[in-house]
Amino acid sequence: MHIILVEDDAQLGAAIQRALERLSYTVTWLRDGRSASAALADRSADLVLLDLGLPGRDGLEVLTTARRDHVDTPVIVMTARDGLESRVKGLDAGADDYLVKPFHLDELAARIRSLMRRQHGRAVNRIEAGALTLDLASAEVRFRDEPIELTRREFALLQQLMERAGQIVRREHLENSIYGLDNVVGRGALEVLVHSLRRKLGADTVRTVRGFGYMLPREPQ
Repeated sequence: MHIILVEDDAQLGAAIQRALERLSYTVTWLRDGRSASAALADRSADLVLLDLGLPGRDGLEVLTTARRDHVDTPVIVMTARDGLESRVKGLDAGADDYLVKPFHLDELAARIRSLMRRQHGRAVNRIEAGALTLDLASAEVRFRDEPIELTRREFALLQQLMERAGQIVRREHLENSIYGLDNVVGRGALEVLVHSLRRKLGADTVRTVRGFGYMLPREPQ
């Protein structure tokens, strides 16, 4: 899952990026409002963490413009503006959640999971597809009830496929979600990652749909 983090505080931004990457998220860290507007317009992220007090362009203006342009990417606002009026303005501008600084990184992670559950119509952090289970809170994957050790990018790929089990997931979406905006992805990088996942879960677990992308069957065996 690709998260765009927009935060101009270097210490806080680095801490958030490290914490989220440990949970197998792909994080693109931006530090000003103009970059945030361009990234939102690109629509490549699965979720945006948006500070309001940004150089170049205020975060509230970034959010208002994005929603006016029909960008529906989920947004969690992070700000020190803790007054009721500020929270109401942020939510009315189109924020999906509002987190007041200072906050604990565990709470941020929980809010991300909560928002993604709502986005995908789930009530729990566990995703199931046949013999596969993936727990977003613990970052644990089990296959036939046995734990499977995955790299961060293997986990991100599997999550994207399991959330859309039975559907074709386009390679462009997978590359954006796994590698983010800051990475130059070689043409064969995704294929190598898929091959690695098949080696751990079985050759027929991930199916190639030529010319489109990949698919995980609803009941992978």
